[in-house]
Amino acid sequence: MGMADAYSRISNGKRIGVFAMQADPRAENAYPGITASYSDASPVLVLPSGYNRDREGWAHIFSAARGYTHVTKWLEQVNDPTQIIDAMRRAYGRLKNGRLGPVIIEAPGDVALEEVGEITYLPVRPSKSAADPVDVERAAHALLDAQRPVIHAGQGILYAEATDELVELAEMLSAPVLTTLLGKSAFPERHPLSLGMAAGSASWPAVHFMRESDLIFGAGASMAKHQMSANLPEGKTLMQVTNDESDLSRNYHIDYPMLGDAKLVLRQLIDAVRDIGGKPERGIADVAADIGKVRAEWMAHWLPKLTSKEAPISPYRVVWEMQNAIPAADAIVTHDSGSPRD
Repeated sequence: MGMADAYSRISNGKRIGVFAMQADPRAENAYPGITASYSDASPVLVLPSGYNRDREGWAHIFSAARGYTHVTKWLEQVNDPTQIIDAMRRAYGRLKNGRLGPVIIEAPGDVALEEVGEITYLPVRPSKSAADPVDVERAAHALLDAQRPVIHAGQGILYAEATDELVELAEMLSAPVLTTLLGKSAFPERHPLSLGMAAGSASWPAVHFMRESDLIFGAGASMAKHQMSANLPEGKTLMQVTNDESDLSRNYHIDYPMLGDAKLVLRQLIDAVRDIGGKPERGIADVAADIGKVRAEWMAHWLPKLTSKEAPISPYRVVWEMQNAIPAADAIVTHDSGSPRD
């Protein structure tokens, strides 16, 4: 199950991992992997075998159709082989659209042995939507009016393959960017506006700039109170782009909500900001200098541990030496170079 999950993640959901297992304990043992996929919104097609139909409902028999109901995006049991094609179409429709997650189709053992018949299946194409132009214009004005905006990027940027748009908007606004744990690498961490990651643990620049911000923009992020995301400080203007309506105002009041695909909405915002005109008072170099200062203070605090020669060996020093063994980049990664996972 873990390998199928990873297969989906490394392609940003463009290729769907498939995991098949037998009934009985095999279906039960997949539970941790399926729940992790559900929690992290990773699209995986799960195909458990069920007991034969004449044993349906027997006591002490685990049924995937019943047991996984609350930890899957979609689940159905196929009791007629002629319905397999329709079930697969429904499954892939959910695997490719909206908020992603695992989908289960359970076939009883005797059904799985029957002939499907003529296969007329056609691949499902994903359908994406942009945000309401009125919402986008309001958000663009708010971004330009903000004195200290911070972009809080989630894994929605990765699945939408919107890193280019994210970097372009950040540079237009001279806005520093942090990522959630699941969104790590959605913004290149060698970029001068990068604050690193913030979740259950966080880089000090990410914490500092969130505290100092007047507007936090959740781009492709659920902005949920969750161990994979940062808790947001109070008293901030909040903006959000998500493709899942259940994310909007879930744990925080969102002042500027936008519902749609992250890539499409960020492009709308870029165009709107350009049309409104005007530039932020502080340029990229000014903001980058502030980030560098905060990062230097943070590193100075850790240097005694990172460079310690104590015995037994300090894991902090090992990490420090490994990081410094990596050659520095020849140039800053910008929105027109590199891949979403660079």
